[in-house]
Amino acid sequence: MKAVGIVLAGGHTHRMKELTNTRAIAAMPIAGSFRAIDFVLSNMSNSHVQKVGVITQFNAASLQKHLSSSKWWDFGRKQGGLTVFTPNMTPDNSQWFRGTADAIYQNIGYLKESHEPYVIISSGDCVYKMDYNALLEYHIDKQADVTVVVKDMEQGAPIERYGTIKMNEEARITDFEEKPGLAKSNTISCGIYVIRRRLLIEMIEKCAEEDQYDFVRDILIRYRDVKRIFGYKLKTYWRNIASVDDFFQTNMDFLKADVRDFFFRQYPHISTKIDDLPPAKYNHGVKIENSLIASGSIINGTVENSVIFKNGFIGNGSVIRNSIVLNDVYIGNNATIENCIVESRSTVPENSYYRGEGDIRIVTERGNRYIL
Repeated sequence: MKAVGIVLAGGHTHRMKELTNTRAIAAMPIAGSFRAIDFVLSNMSNSHVQKVGVITQFNAASLQKHLSSSKWWDFGRKQGGLTVFTPNMTPDNSQWFRGTADAIYQNIGYLKESHEPYVIISSGDCVYKMDYNALLEYHIDKQADVTVVVKDMEQGAPIERYGTIKMNEEARITDFEEKPGLAKSNTISCGIYVIRRRLLIEMIEKCAEEDQYDFVRDILIRYRDVKRIFGYKLKTYWRNIASVDDFFQTNMDFLKADVRDFFFRQYPHISTKIDDLPPAKYNHGVKIENSLIASGSIINGTVENSVIFKNGFIGNGSVIRNSIVLNDVYIGNNATIENCIVESRSTVPENSYYRGEGDIRIVTERGNRYIL
């Protein structure tokens, strides 16, 4: 493909609460066995983007561990492949990334050393499946300077959290408002862009000269009347993980047959790092209803409308309902978990009772499971 990929995976938001105390948003677990960043990396690989740079920053350790081998997404090659960038102190700069444009600027040597004529930029915290070849063809056909992937949101969606878009009849963007107080459009930016590599370098360097740091505000909004910026509508599944509720609802979506079919049965597939774990084990008397159970898990109780991630243990008589149980969680006998997210490596004592009332409750228990 005639494009190099940039994945922006360094963001942070307080709306994720305790869930991002030890991990980046792009490393958030999805659908039992995946991480959020797996979806964009799989899109890149499936679209034959052979050179991809991942820019990390906040709580990058877990993300870097997940990306320690590029072979899982077929980026293990001598030319191109996967490169992970972190903030790097140099004689000329001692700053962390101050925004998305600054993150690209501090790694601009990667773009200057590339030979591909186009750049595909995408957030690492969005769950979607997309053929970037179709996007690039659209970009070239429109003779666009920048193409922004957009989506029409349903009524009642929290549109004010996103950048909202207005387009004319030929899909050229006429208005771009970042996180408006009152949204004037239900069309939002998905955080996915195509731009000519040389133009991107020019714009990013101009931002740096003027101490401007944000890609949306200081490039897309600033140049919307000067450059040919078009919208490309995405009509399939897309979700951004920016809050506890987003994370919960995204995982709950994978309990729907059509969502699972779209991501895991329809070609191309989503890839992830594989652990050497045995299949899930269901002991006598268990009850499982509309749930995802990942490898390494041992189930002794009842699981309904829930997602159990890898190496989970559910004790005798325990009930897990409408909840997410993250990796390496031990839940003792006769416990009840409802409308909750149980944090990774938690140990929930027997006879415990946790129920989310209104908001999803985050459960973090750090007892010693071996003396229960």
